[in-house]
Amino acid sequence: MWRGAAAALLGLAAACLLRRGFEPRARLLSAAELRRYRGAPGEPGLYLALLGRVFDVQRGRKHYGPGGAYSGFAGRDATRAFASGDFTPAGLVDTVSGLSPAELLSIHSWLSFYSDNYEPVGKLVGRFYDENGAPTEALREVEAAIEQALKLQAQSDQKKQQFPPCNSEWSSAKGTRFWCSRESVLLGLNCNRVSLSVPSGGVPRAWAGVPRQLHRPGSQGARCVCVRSSGPPWGQPGSSQHSDRGDLDNPHLQQYEGCHPLAEQCVLLTG
Repeated sequence: MWRGAAAALLGLAAACLLRRGFEPRARLLSAAELRRYRGAPGEPGLYLALLGRVFDVQRGRKHYGPGGAYSGFAGRDATRAFASGDFTPAGLVDTVSGLSPAELLSIHSWLSFYSDNYEPVGKLVGRFYDENGAPTEALREVEAAIEQALKLQAQSDQKKQQFPPCNSEWSSAKGTRFWCSRESVLLGLNCNRVSLSVPSGGVPRAWAGVPRQLHRPGSQGARCVCVRSSGPPWGQPGSSQHSDRGDLDNPHLQQYEGCHPLAEQCVLLTG
């Protein structure tokens, strides 16, 4: 139940961020007026817009001013380019149709960045705000899509916490090795050994786990995940009636043939 409440709070927080700073004090600018704010000599300032919200980016003039790497963003709403990375005239537009959830999350991240680092000065009348400064249906649709993307991300993060990916390596002589660990992992790089203080799968946790194949309904194949082998099953932290096997009894898991059921590593020999 707490996870459902957390998801609800996440959606509320997203809505607050999307609306933060949008309200009454905001000045309304037309597209023609915004084009005057590209930071060139004689122009009144340096602005850009994201999802119709206008920010004063004078502090970042070396990036957004004439000759800067991101000068194409100045004086316009180029929301799509924040997700696509297309800085051509065709890409520096405000339409967000067809963007993936990951791309919408990128826009959300950039909105957070500008809200935290630059002064909001107004709203751009057009796709996302009408002539009265009220949100358009297009903006409401984007906000709903971003909130849905955030929920999907939260669900994905929860799955990674329950079943973090294994570490793996392969060699023609030894086959494939899967392992789970909370300790630092040594990787080879240009004949040097570099220590990375991350657990297997890069997911921080208080347990190492044992390798298992995870099969998802409706998907082909399986992937190696680290599975908690003691305590109550995932989602039942307060339960006293359990077999003290963690998530080993999850029906979507399969043990690797020939590997000890509680070993933290498994080697599959090349056949």
